[in-house]
Amino acid sequence: MAFIDEKPWLRSWPKDVPTHLDYPKVPLYDLLRKTARDYPGKPAISYLDREISYRELDELSERFAAGLAGLGIGKGDRVAIFLPNIPQFIIAYYGILKGGAILTTISPMYREREVEYQLVDSQAQTIVVLDSLFPIVNATWQRTNLKHAIITGSDEYSNNSHLAVVQNEKKVLHSFQELLKRNVTELPKNHLDPPEDLAALQYTGGTTGTTKAAMLTHANLVSNAIAFATWIKCLKASETFLVALPLFHIYGMTTSLNVPVATAAKMVLLPRFEPAKALMAIQQNRVTVFCGVPTMYQTLLANPEIGKYDLTSIRVCISGAFPLPSEVQKKFMQVTGGLLAEGYGLTEASPVTHCSPVDKTLRTVKVGSIGLPLTDTLAKIVDAETGKKALGAGETGELAVKGPQIMKGYWNQPDETAQVLRDGWLLTGDLAHMDSDGYFYITDRKKDLIKTKGYSVYPRELEDILYEHHAVKLCAVVGKPDPVAGEIPKAYVVLKEGAMASAEELVGFVNGKVAAFKAVRGLEFRKDLPLSSTGKVLKRLL
Repeated sequence: MAFIDEKPWLRSWPKDVPTHLDYPKVPLYDLLRKTARDYPGKPAISYLDREISYRELDELSERFAAGLAGLGIGKGDRVAIFLPNIPQFIIAYYGILKGGAILTTISPMYREREVEYQLVDSQAQTIVVLDSLFPIVNATWQRTNLKHAIITGSDEYSNNSHLAVVQNEKKVLHSFQELLKRNVTELPKNHLDPPEDLAALQYTGGTTGTTKAAMLTHANLVSNAIAFATWIKCLKASETFLVALPLFHIYGMTTSLNVPVATAAKMVLLPRFEPAKALMAIQQNRVTVFCGVPTMYQTLLANPEIGKYDLTSIRVCISGAFPLPSEVQKKFMQVTGGLLAEGYGLTEASPVTHCSPVDKTLRTVKVGSIGLPLTDTLAKIVDAETGKKALGAGETGELAVKGPQIMKGYWNQPDETAQVLRDGWLLTGDLAHMDSDGYFYITDRKKDLIKTKGYSVYPRELEDILYEHHAVKLCAVVGKPDPVAGEIPKAYVVLKEGAMASAEELVGFVNGKVAAFKAVRGLEFRKDLPLSSTGKVLKRLL
């Protein structure tokens, strides 16, 4: 009985999901090698008008690893990937790992200053870059440790012969295609220790707000991929994933790359998320799994042509990165007939820690919850001030998590690491509470908390109410400095196309449903809101 009390979520545990898994003690790239052995002819990637089988993907990544070895790149070296969602990303990703190197992925939306910071901090000496992005890299070269740039185009996964190898005393440029010509016998054997050796330096704002790299081991990423695949009940060699999340981001990397590879699924690769193309891809490929963010589901539902597409192949969708409005969740499940579950994670946890059960209960209960801790993941609520006192059901505090997916720490930042890792527990920086059934609910980010006249106001509560209004497409509530109250809540709103609403109407709509101290004191309409690569509203810019 004590075991149940210590893990109250077991009372609500899905009957067909194991509470414990035995994870293979293998490097991350072994997921690809095993799938290629078991299902060599199975399509791995569908991109534009071509397909790449698992046998081809394994061989190409093997050749890429051999090409890196020929450049003197080996175990422990850092290699950056600066690419959008194209097949070369996946080839390079597993090739870097097979060579024993540590990868670090850079957002294709980054500008010179951001790219330079990540290259300098990671001390990467090699970068795999899209030809159109190379000018950014070239501009930073003299201020980084770069020695090699492997350049590719976006049209064909290996058609880059127009880029000759150029060399001078400070830089060497290589064609992606040339590396793929290497003989795999040139690849040295790397002896990796999965629990200790790093697979990725994954950059994040983190739980403390400053940019830093989470050190993720091979074991971290393997365990999270397998646990998540088990949770959403992936059928071996039977699923088709829509890969619309950016693969450089840990959410896309795990749920839309490592998970399908581990389960021999077909990946329908979109270079960027465009609603009409996504709807067409779902219909044409009979997509069964789609991991995304709330704005993706909102824009799909807002597309006036959605009724013309057959979306009934969808079995399950997962929403993460930020809160999923309940109305969007309900409507999407009605339209597709599939399930849309809300999950939760963070870069420091590889990233998934929680998810709602993928079963029919999604249609009736626990709307607004991030669900239960994943298999082999522990979670608790601790006091937000010290992080030391465990709180009971219904009490709001900071969410802490523990499990095989938790990072080793932050790269070269022991003080930052000590702030968030305590006795194996990761302090997430998110305020949350747990109900008596073990379901968790995110209240807000600690740093997003608005303090007004000594009262705590949680922006998400006000945002959820705004989303109930028929005219609101996107919104964000932030704290506005105030000389009397300290901060007051201000809302930024994007209206749906063709919808009409005044600021007074929306303010009254919200304030009529909350205590006076929570009242929205200002509202500004915008044509759009600043979004991160995963669709999260960048409140710091507001």
